[in-house]
Amino acid sequence: MTYTEEKLAALRTFYKDQLLGDTLPFWFPGAIDEEYGGYLLMKDHDGTLLDDDKAVWIQGRAAWLLATLYNTVEPRQEWLDGAKSGIDFLLNHCFDTDGRMFFHVTRDGKPIRKRRYFFSETFAVIALAAYAKASGSKEMADKARELFGKCIEYATIPGMLTPKFTDVRPAKGIGVPMIMINTAQQLRETIGDPRCDEWISKWIVEIERDFVKDDIRCVMEQVAPDGSIIDHFDGRTLNPGHAIEGAWFVLHEARYRNSDPKLMALGCRMLDYMWERGWDKEYGGILYFRDVDGKPVQEYWQDMKFWWPHNEVIIATLLAYIMTGDEKYATWHQQVHDYAYTHFHDKIHGEWFGYLHRDGRASVSIKGNMFKGPFHLPRQEWYCWRLLAQSTTKKTE
Repeated sequence: MTYTEEKLAALRTFYKDQLLGDTLPFWFPGAIDEEYGGYLLMKDHDGTLLDDDKAVWIQGRAAWLLATLYNTVEPRQEWLDGAKSGIDFLLNHCFDTDGRMFFHVTRDGKPIRKRRYFFSETFAVIALAAYAKASGSKEMADKARELFGKCIEYATIPGMLTPKFTDVRPAKGIGVPMIMINTAQQLRETIGDPRCDEWISKWIVEIERDFVKDDIRCVMEQVAPDGSIIDHFDGRTLNPGHAIEGAWFVLHEARYRNSDPKLMALGCRMLDYMWERGWDKEYGGILYFRDVDGKPVQEYWQDMKFWWPHNEVIIATLLAYIMTGDEKYATWHQQVHDYAYTHFHDKIHGEWFGYLHRDGRASVSIKGNMFKGPFHLPRQEWYCWRLLAQSTTKKTE
């Protein structure tokens, strides 16, 4: 199939309306914690609060979203004020004395848990950078760049955050170069940083060299330090939606670099390989885990459908189609778009359910928890709306 200009225009309107009229109102302004700052995001299908703890990385994600909407959609004061609530909470409550961030805190900011990985920090970087642009604050811009520098250290200094016992079977995951690529892209596109281009290139090289396996048409989730496949449960486990998120980060970079052909080819290969492995040919949707050799997967949720991989595949397939014109990607985009908005979307209360059984039935009614909040879905709708708006504008110039 192909997308006509009329269909693309309809999609642009759809994503805009879903974001502003359905997804965003589910969360805001109601989720803003007027007493302690930050956001109360652990919600049931109808918006009922289930738990008032706060996941630090989602506090950063939500602040990024509101500041980004202020920067790119409309300078609404409520979005700027809402972003400030999250930024203040992060700075006042979410950093430990060693400079690392917590992962899980109470409503009023008391620490509960801290993890060895540094994803809370990366989302704080993009939140601070987006808020710095929105508010014009040099102080916030300086904090964003300083924290980005710490993230580079965490990502590149061997053993800095890794427990010693993991040396028995050393491994590295694709998540670190992926999250750092996107963090650098967001930093570059908001307040700028001279380190971004060089580091993005290094992390893309690492992904292509160590994780993309062209001989078996696969993108590995975890490999040995030399890039070889680890023949154990964890080493063989693939996460197709996550790898496809990495694919669109690479395609986004290709687009930024005037449609760089090498990066376009890499991003499309990553998308192709993991669509082949991840798309459920029986029920539709993206399967959560697969084994590289087709063996059984250890995790019992391996054949469930989670919300966020579908957001990433919607972005990746649309971006690949816009950049290449290949009708295959239009077909895939239509498939994943139709599946997701049919099965995940709550047409009564708005937003998406988070977790489906393989056959598309909702596993649980929850819409917010330690891992799900206002990020993947609104980011997808915002990105696709803007991508289509920009593409239409170029064609009519």
